[in-house]
Amino acid sequence: MSIQLGLIGGGVMGEALLSRLIAREIYHPDRVIVSDPMLQRRDFLAQEYGVCVTADNRKASAASEVVLLAIKPQVFATVVPDLTAGVDAAVATGNQQPVVISILAGVPLSQLEAAFVGQPVIRAMPNTPATVGAGITAIAPGKAIQPHHMEQAKAIFQAVGEVVEVPEHLMDAVTGLSGSGPAYVALMVEALTDGGVAAGLPRAIASQLALQTVLGTTQLLQKSGLHPAQLKDRVTSPGGTTIAGLAQLEKAGFRSALIEAVRAATARSEELGRKGEG
Repeated sequence: MSIQLGLIGGGVMGEALLSRLIAREIYHPDRVIVSDPMLQRRDFLAQEYGVCVTADNRKASAASEVVLLAIKPQVFATVVPDLTAGVDAAVATGNQQPVVISILAGVPLSQLEAAFVGQPVIRAMPNTPATVGAGITAIAPGKAIQPHHMEQAKAIFQAVGEVVEVPEHLMDAVTGLSGSGPAYVALMVEALTDGGVAAGLPRAIASQLALQTVLGTTQLLQKSGLHPAQLKDRVTSPGGTTIAGLAQLEKAGFRSALIEAVRAATARSEELGRKGEG
C-alpha cells in the first residue's frame, strides 16, 4: 500500500492536522507517514494515531499525493535537500508529482518554488484554533497548481476549520488578522474578566462569563448572518448600560487600537518575509 500523505514535522499544528485527518477518514493511518527528529515524539504519534513514522525526511517526502510541511521556518533551508530528494524519488518510481503544501510562516511561494522546481506548491496559513478544529486557513496557489491540488488542500484544512483562498500578496494581511488575531481576542477576554473582577465578581465566574459571552456572540453572528453593527444596536438601548460602556470603549480608541494592531502585525509579517527571502 503506497503512502499518500507525508507530514514533515509532528509538532502541535502537525498533530492537530493529523488527528483530524485520521478521525475524519480523509486519510487511512496506513497511508500516512510522519517524519520528526524526536524519537519520543515519533513513538507517541505512532501509538496514538497508528501512522508510520520516520526520522528520515526523504521517506516522508516521497508520498504519492501530498507532502505537508509543518516544520519551523528556521530549519527549512537545512532540510530542503532531503525533501527534494524524496519528492524526486517518488516521481522516479512512477508516481505523479505530489503537491507540496507549506504552513511555514514567512516562507513565500517564490522561495518554495525555488526549492521544489517544477512542483505544484501551495502556501497555507492556519491559525491556532485549528488545534481544536475551529481554525481558519488561508491558502494561496503556486504557478503549477491544478484544480485538483486545491481540492486536496481544502480537504486537508477543512478538517481543522474553514478555508479561504487568497492571492499570495494578501498573506501578510491574513497573518495580521487571523494569524495574530487569537492573541487579540485572548487579551480582550482577559480584560473583560478583569473588568468583572473590578466590578466585584469572583474571578472564576468573571472568566466563565467573559469566555461564554465571546463564544456565544461569535456563534450568534455566524448563525444569524447579522452585521456586527446590527447586533451591537440590538443590545444597545437608549440611555442604558451598554451605551455607557460603548462610550468608554470609543473614548479609549478600542476600534482604532484593533485596526492598528492588524496593520502593525501585517507590516511586521511583510518585514519578516523580506528577511526570509534575503
